[in-house]
Amino acid sequence: MWSEREFRMADGAEIVGRQGDDIVLGVSVPLDGDGYLGRQCPQCSLSFRMNGEDYKALPDDIELWCVYCGHQTRHSLFVTAQQRALMMRVAADIGTQIVNQSMGKIFGRMARGRSSRDAFSISVSYKEKPFYPRPLPGIDEERLARVRTCVGCDTRYAVFGEHRYCPKCGRIPATAVALDALQADTARLDALNAVPAEVKAVLREQGVFTRSWVDTIENVVGVVEALASTVFMTAVTDAAARLRGKGNVFQRLDDMADLFMDAGYEDLRALLGPAVWRRLTEAWAARHLYTHNDGVIDEKYLRTAPSSTAQSGQRLIITEDDCRRAIEDATALSRALAALTKN
Repeated sequence: MWSEREFRMADGAEIVGRQGDDIVLGVSVPLDGDGYLGRQCPQCSLSFRMNGEDYKALPDDIELWCVYCGHQTRHSLFVTAQQRALMMRVAADIGTQIVNQSMGKIFGRMARGRSSRDAFSISVSYKEKPFYPRPLPGIDEERLARVRTCVGCDTRYAVFGEHRYCPKCGRIPATAVALDALQADTARLDALNAVPAEVKAVLREQGVFTRSWVDTIENVVGVVEALASTVFMTAVTDAAARLRGKGNVFQRLDDMADLFMDAGYEDLRALLGPAVWRRLTEAWAARHLYTHNDGVIDEKYLRTAPSSTAQSGQRLIITEDDCRRAIEDATALSRALAALTKN
């Protein structure tokens, strides 16, 4: 039988025990330069990071959540491709040494055996070479993009896309989702401004900037609509009855404000002030115009935005400044919705 004491292990790897004929290995997975540990969902294969100190403090039997798809399973299954390669290297080193030990013992017994003088014999020699494990490969994964701290459990983690879950405690609050989405729209505007001038000229010519600005307004409305719906359904016990027959009321700002007032909450218009509410109303009207009329101004839009100098039949022009103001105002509205019902 092979001997554990004779195994040579690379730095960062060790044998921690035996379970029958199985060897239990311990492999130290290095953190990245920011002190975060890479995690990869076994379901959707997308990667995220967890702060090394926060991860070390977790119970050994904890199940993690994928921050993107919400898949939940034991934490040891959230290994990245590079971490898996590191572990397989350690396993291969052990396997090589087990084979070498076994071969040495087999040929050692053959060499000690005696053959009859009259028997046909074959001389076999085998020399076992010492094994020296190579250093384990490092981890060189994508650097941090967006670091978040869970409002529920204070776990620090980093994501590389839109997410809905904390890796430790699961579903994150609707307000956090909304504010995160609005920050993402700001980041997209910043990224477009950061492209080289020659690339920017090509993108502008192809309409990428104007399309992105229209998309931003549509995103802003969608974010607030989803938040308002969730907040109302959570806070109001008879929400379903109050919503019956009202259609998609959360797409209509004044109707939404009236809905919350009828349920006993403060007037959102008063909380935000007339200037902010007017800008929000105009942004919502612009979104409706592009969604249903390709941005062509009609009388309904002009009634909603009486300060507009455009004329019916013209196409509404949305600018980057319009988008940034809409994001700022929608952020204020999202916080007001959360504070309104303490959600």
